Amino acid sequence: MTARNASKTPGQTLPKAQMILSEVRRRILDREWRQGDRIPDEADLAVEFGAARATVNKALQVLADEGLLDRRRRAGTRVAIDPVRKATLSIPIVREQIESAGMAYSHRVAAHRRGPLPDGLALRLSLPAGTPMIHLRAVHYGDGIPFQYEDRWINPEAVAGMGAVDFRHVNANEWLVRNAPYRQAEVTFSAANADARDARMLQTRPGQALLVLQRTTWNDDHLITTVRIACRPGHEIGTRG
Repeated sequence: MTARNASKTPGQTLPKAQMILSEVRRRILDREWRQGDRIPDEADLAVEFGAARATVNKALQVLADEGLLDRRRRAGTRVAIDPVRKATLSIPIVREQIESAGMAYSHRVAAHRRGPLPDGLALRLSLPAGTPMIHLRAVHYGDGIPFQYEDRWINPEAVAGMGAVDFRHVNANEWLVRNAPYRQAEVTFSAANADARDARMLQTRPGQALLVLQRTTWNDDHLITTVRIACRPGHEIGTRG
C-alpha cells in the first residue's frame, strides 16, 4: 500500500471503520481469506478491532457494495466467489471513441501537479489523508470541440515505473488502460449542473446539465486512479474498452 508515517498505527491515521475496511480488504486481496470462505462474525471482528459492532457492520457493507463480500442473513458473510465477474466494466480509450465517430482527436492537459490527496477524498477511498498523488485535469476533443473533461487523481505507487511518467505530455487515459490493469472498479453515473470550471473546460454555460461519471480502479495492492469525467451535452460516454 502507499507508504504511511511509520510512527502512526492505522487506527491513529484512519477512522475506525475505515481502518477495518482497509484491513478486511487487504486480507481478501492477499488471499488470507479466499473466495467462498466465511469470515469471522461481526461480534468477533468487533472484539479483534476494538470497535462497536455497528462500526464493523458499516465497513463490511462497503465491501459488500464493492462486490468483495457476499452477506446473507443467518448465513453469515463470505468472500464473494469470483468477485471480478461482478464488474463487467471495460474502460474506454477516449481517442479511439472519438476517431471511431469520424472525428479528429486532440487532447489538452489543463493542470498537472503532485500533491496530497484531500481529506474528503482520502476518506472515501480508504487512504490516509495526505497520501502523495498526481492530480491531473485534461480535456479530450473531437474536431476541436470538447468531448469530455476529466479531473483525475493518479497513485504513482500503483504500477512500477508510473511515477516517472510525465502526464503533462502523456495521455493518462490511454496510458492507464494499456499499462495499469485493474482487479476492482467502482463506477457511478449521475447528472450534474456544470460549475464554472466544467463550463470553461467544456465550452458550455454554467448550470448546463451534464452527464458525469466517477470511476475508481484498484489492483491487488493499490488504488490506481480515481477520475471524475464530465461529458459535453450531445456527446455520449462509452464503457466498452
